[in-house]
Amino acid sequence: MNSEALRERFKNNPKWKKFFDWMIMNQVETRPRWFVRLLAPLYQHRGKHSVIHRSARMDTPPYRKFSLGDYSVVESFACINNAVGDVIIGDYTRVGLHNTIIGPVTIGNHVNLAQGITMTALNHNFENPDSRIDEQGVSTKPVTIGNDIWIGANAVILPGVTIGDHSVVAAGAVVTKDVPPHSLVAGVPAKIIKQI
Repeated sequence: MNSEALRERFKNNPKWKKFFDWMIMNQVETRPRWFVRLLAPLYQHRGKHSVIHRSARMDTPPYRKFSLGDYSVVESFACINNAVGDVIIGDYTRVGLHNTIIGPVTIGNHVNLAQGITMTALNHNFENPDSRIDEQGVSTKPVTIGNDIWIGANAVILPGVTIGDHSVVAAGAVVTKDVPPHSLVAGVPAKIIKQI
């Protein structure tokens, strides 16, 4: 049975899904249990000559995809989380110091992410005023980062955003909308400053 069929079976059986999730994820720390993290090199795809620094926090349970392309690097103190969606990182891409990436996120080739970037496809639901926010679950909208992109320090990329090829996101920008290819964006919220 392939992994997609197995995933569908768990999705359609809430009791098994809840039990499996409890076995894999520490419910207090919201990260994979220690024995699952030990097995990570067996189920994570790491490309040729790729590097994940030891201090990086890899919250990558085996029921979602994590892929790091050839010659790509995840720097120290970065946090990668694919618990709610796959994280795919292309070739020759650098995930900088203290970056946080929460899937589903797809990052292309030759992408440079500076320090302190937050890139998240996850939002907490909060519409029901009669329930606590932590009881209302989460929703996701995929983030897609094209090829040949530089994102400056402390930028924030919000759910549902696509950044087109050969673009630059200025330091400190908060990107709430799609960025067309060959654009420089800056500000809060980010706006197109010029075409490259």
